Amino acid sequence: MIRFRPLAGFTLLCLALFAMLVGLGAWQLQRLQWKRALIAQMSRNMTAPPIDLDGALALGSDRAQYRRVVIDGRFENSKEAYVFTTGANGAPVYHVLTPVLLDDGRTMMVDRGYVPPPLREPDSRPGSEPRGLQHVIGVWRTPDRPGLFTPLPDLLHRIWFARDLSSIEHVDHVRLAAPAILEAAATSNERTWPRGGQTRVDLPNDHLQYALTWFLLAGALVVVYFTYHRTRGRLGRATENLLP
Repeated sequence: MIRFRPLAGFTLLCLALFAMLVGLGAWQLQRLQWKRALIAQMSRNMTAPPIDLDGALALGSDRAQYRRVVIDGRFENSKEAYVFTTGANGAPVYHVLTPVLLDDGRTMMVDRGYVPPPLREPDSRPGSEPRGLQHVIGVWRTPDRPGLFTPLPDLLHRIWFARDLSSIEHVDHVRLAAPAILEAAATSNERTWPRGGQTRVDLPNDHLQYALTWFLLAGALVVVYFTYHRTRGRLGRATENLLP
């Protein structure tokens, strides 16, 4: 017969820790399902037929995420904004954001792609600014808000450190039809700047590993709990001399 005399304070502490670890594991399993659904939605939207602006607005920003949207309008090249970030290889780049004025008077922001720092100024890349009526296909994205530690924009050089649409709207005195950006598709000419086609759908999905880690820690805590009582003489067979 096994006799067990648990320590009250230590037991309460371990119960609280065990509940927390199991809860974190369960939460990561929920996040796993959410991430899988998000990736599936992104893949479906990226391969769905393009829609017009009214169709995207009817869907709403969440459902329109990663849908290809078609607009026809004129680029307001004098209002180019540059967002400093890093490219796929970690090198510094600027994304070129330009408002497009549609024939009906509405405006949408287009992320035309990236340029390396030496080509930020339009004069350094002659012929790169679209003129006249343009047919644009872009991927609908709702940009993240600037973080607490995001640097303030350099308004003199029109450089931002996040795709802060509200700030760009305020500076340029424009009003966008939606708080979203159309990320331009890649062009067939590899020498064309800016380089579009920067939309990425390969989101990391490590939630299963995280869940297993939390559950393993919960199991390790159980082992530690009973081992501790065993070494203190409070767990063992009834024939053993257990502490009161």
